[in-house]
Amino acid sequence: MADTVFLLVPAGSILALIFALFQARKVLAFPEGGELMKKISLAVRQGANAYLKRQYTGVALFFVVMFVVLGVMAFAGFLTPFVPFAFITGGFFSGLSGFIGMKIATAANARTAQASSESLNKGLRVAFSSGTVMGFTVIGLGLLDLSIWFFLLKYLFYADLAGDPAAQISNISAAMLTFGMGASSMALFARVGGGIFTKAADVGADLVGKVEAGIPEDDPRNPAVIADNVGDNVGDVAGMGADLYESYVGSIIATIALAVSAGYNFGGASVPMLMAALGTVASIIGTFFVRCDENTNQKALLSALRKGTYVSSALVIAGAYPVIYFGLDCANNPGRLGVYAAVISGLAAGVLIGFFTEYFTSDTYKPTRTLANASLTGPATIIISGISLGMNSTFLPVIIVGVSVLISFFASGGAVNFAEGLYGVGISAVGMLSTLGITLATDAYGPVADNAGGIAEMARLPKEVRERTDALDSLGNTTAATGKGFAIGSAALTALALIVAYIDEIHIKDPAFVINLNITNPTTLIGLFVGAMLPFLFSSLTMSAVGRAAQSIVIEVRRQFKEIAGLMEGTAEADYARCVDICTRGAQKEMIAPALTGIVSPIAVGLILGVNGVTGMLAGATATGFVLAVMMANSGGAWDNAKKYIEAGNLGGKGSDPHKAAVVGDTVGDPFKDTSGPSINILIKLLSMVSIVFAGLVMRFHLLN
Repeated sequence: MADTVFLLVPAGSILALIFALFQARKVLAFPEGGELMKKISLAVRQGANAYLKRQYTGVALFFVVMFVVLGVMAFAGFLTPFVPFAFITGGFFSGLSGFIGMKIATAANARTAQASSESLNKGLRVAFSSGTVMGFTVIGLGLLDLSIWFFLLKYLFYADLAGDPAAQISNISAAMLTFGMGASSMALFARVGGGIFTKAADVGADLVGKVEAGIPEDDPRNPAVIADNVGDNVGDVAGMGADLYESYVGSIIATIALAVSAGYNFGGASVPMLMAALGTVASIIGTFFVRCDENTNQKALLSALRKGTYVSSALVIAGAYPVIYFGLDCANNPGRLGVYAAVISGLAAGVLIGFFTEYFTSDTYKPTRTLANASLTGPATIIISGISLGMNSTFLPVIIVGVSVLISFFASGGAVNFAEGLYGVGISAVGMLSTLGITLATDAYGPVADNAGGIAEMARLPKEVRERTDALDSLGNTTAATGKGFAIGSAALTALALIVAYIDEIHIKDPAFVINLNITNPTTLIGLFVGAMLPFLFSSLTMSAVGRAAQSIVIEVRRQFKEIAGLMEGTAEADYARCVDICTRGAQKEMIAPALTGIVSPIAVGLILGVNGVTGMLAGATATGFVLAVMMANSGGAWDNAKKYIEAGNLGGKGSDPHKAAVVGDTVGDPFKDTSGPSINILIKLLSMVSIVFAGLVMRFHLLN
């Protein structure tokens, strides 16, 4: 019976992929507009394809090296022989999710601009439909990969352990955690590389174009304008897709690992995957509730998108009860029904984090409007106020996640059985991400609307078209911040589950091993300090990378303005390809050091400080990483929307001194919200997964303990 019910998981993945295909065909059926719009869209598409080809070529070399390293470790007996292959498939599907999302986004940008020339609702439908392709591709491929590995490991590779379910699940989860490590590695490269590209182009285009030359955003005279639009796709779409894929499968895999120590056997292992399949259906239904009228008020647009996510959440709440009841055999174990409260807790936490993220980053609320007013006294005050806003915004998400952890832990029986309580915490993370299909759709549509606005400007479409795309773009900034809040919140819960999975892995390898996590233990304390420092070091590396790449763009744009005769008069064409190439080369070079930080650090700490040091490091990185990621994402989102609030005609409007100050604030916020901030949530989970994979090596070879 359990095996039959589990077939709903691959069925859910196929349903998601079919729906994504349906939405893609729907988007491609819309017209692209005039020849100039097609030409601009083609340039953006070619630039994005060229970047991803170069990035995937470089990342492929890393995966080959890691495959060999993991293969050697498997041969030496530190890992199972399936681990290297699981690592490769995790990275492949993570990259594929981003690639498919990017392909449809670059095909939808001109179509959204053309649709916006007819009506706001039509523009929203095209952009949102392209976002649903990304959302349902991510969950479809995630569930497909999970299903394939689960079936192969259970019925083929570990079929001889069928008489010992606990041992069978333990071996299955060990291999699947490595699959998660592959997904996290690919996501980190994609997020960091894409983030460096997009923000270098964005910062360079804004500083020289808006501030120095005084020309409008997306003006075709700006040589960096195509690179900026390319960056929206490689960073905010391809990078984000790989990122959310990793978050999605990571929460599921971590919860499967916790099912072992909780004693739930295959029922407990299948529940997180069945919850994800349920969320797929709920998200599909929710997409049909997203529509708007011609009111460009952001509250009206937010209401249109909220309606879809709220409907999806309600359906998950209704459907989760039978999944928990039958999956955990609650008829014979009524105490397990408390896990249902953990699901509701995770969903509620996700909705609340999204709401408060919206409150701090949307220009319809006081914080962002107050931030915009700070521009009246110059760039310094708006930067100070933006950093303050981000710091202030961390309070509520921390409280929300803390309350969610407590509810999930005790409702799932943590007071009686510690392991069952931790399983509930893992399930709450799955609940938070169960509606990822529609949540990611509302996030991914933003870059499409941004590109549509750029095409409308470059193609000289009527003023009302740009007004509509700007309304969609401004909403996209808020939904993007909300999506990052979801990812960061789930990362905190998943990272906690992974720390427990790491400790379980140590005990599986050596039941007699004693872990000393006392804060007075020197190795634990040092590990805690190192872990607390890592998100800051990582952010420093990524911020510096954006700064160096942006400097190159600023110099190049200035050169073209100076040397290309007739460019400022509009009689000559800028060399767009040169800026795209500079961003591509800069991103490929600069992404290596930050990405390797997340992979090398746990191995180095483990070999020096041992298991206790690694556990301390994971705790420190999770605590500071969660808070820092929220602060950076919300500061960046608020700076961006404060700028758009002024551009809408407030405080002097475009070209005024407050506007120039807001542009400077926005350029500071760009790497905050689109490079460093969203990458930290990948970092804290990758640290845990690498630690689990290399646990055997660390236990054998370490200096201290």
